[in-house]
Amino acid sequence: MDIQRGCSQPSTEGPEEYFTGDVRIDPLFDTHDQARAAGASVTFEPGARTAWHTHPLGQTLIVTSGCGLVQSEGESIEQVRPGDVVWFPPGEKHWHGATPEQAMTHIAIQEEEGGEVVEWLEQVTDEQYRPE
Repeated sequence: MDIQRGCSQPSTEGPEEYFTGDVRIDPLFDTHDQARAAGASVTFEPGARTAWHTHPLGQTLIVTSGCGLVQSEGESIEQVRPGDVVWFPPGEKHWHGATPEQAMTHIAIQEEEGGEVVEWLEQVTDEQYRPE
């Protein structure tokens, strides 16, 4: 058994090359010898979002607070709220983040394949984020 104690790992800022706006990442758990899953709690301040990206084995998001936006390439932007669970299949190009007016926190769970959990792509433009 391994107990990961709360507050045992430091928070980090989301790197500018992968995120727009203020993003805080709080690690929850990493992969283990025979388990591929890793998870983090990610908080996006209003207007903050990820860049476009994919995951080799998919990603699950569990929205825990606030109001957020998610989009897969070629699909419409969807609003998500606490209790919503979002699944992005392997290789699906997508982004996620807060709404322009409200922060959002989600737990992100993804699995590692060949040492990789994510492939980062181009930034989400302001026009893509707010296509009004």
